Amino acid sequence: MLVFLRQKITFLATPKTGTTAVEMALKPRAEIVFSKNRKHITAVRYANKIAPFLEDTFGVRPASVAVMREPVDQIRSWYKYRSQKRLDGTKQSTKGISFDQFVREVVSDKPPERAQIGRQFNFLTDGKTRVMADHVFAYEHQEAFLMFLSEHLQHPIEITPKNVSPLIDAPLGDETLALLREVRAEDFMLYDAVLEAKGHLVTPQA
Repeated sequence: MLVFLRQKITFLATPKTGTTAVEMALKPRAEIVFSKNRKHITAVRYANKIAPFLEDTFGVRPASVAVMREPVDQIRSWYKYRSQKRLDGTKQSTKGISFDQFVREVVSDKPPERAQIGRQFNFLTDGKTRVMADHVFAYEHQEAFLMFLSEHLQHPIEITPKNVSPLIDAPLGDETLALLREVRAEDFMLYDAVLEAKGHLVTPQA
């Protein structure tokens, strides 16, 4: 999470949405940086805990900005990321299993450690119906996101891909896709809402 007090915006790092690249590009301009174990602070925690603190301490309440990725693609990114050689032999490794199996593990009642990846819906909302981020951009609409950052930070922003997952084939069967859409319907509905807003969903929290 990156806080820009002067520009009154906070970037929330939704996992597997290119956050490392954004952090590398914007970190020098941020007044406050939450990194490592505190990097992925959720929108609801920011709204309820961090934003009030910033307002009380600095007199500003920065608007929260986050990115959401197409749900299947985001889970696929986790699968590829955890197939890296450095994770071989660990409980987080996805080496040796198909993407289809991984998705079924993700939506199971008791997912193994490798399939414990959280949900974008829970990261961006109160877990019910309310979106807790002021601005949510579609990962697939990078131009709108970069234009927003450039305008608010008053500097042309360019992002170079970082922490790129391995290039491996990861198809998903129709039955497993249908199961995923059923179990995580809220994620797909939220993503559709972002797309319907032309890749930039605005939900002011004030």
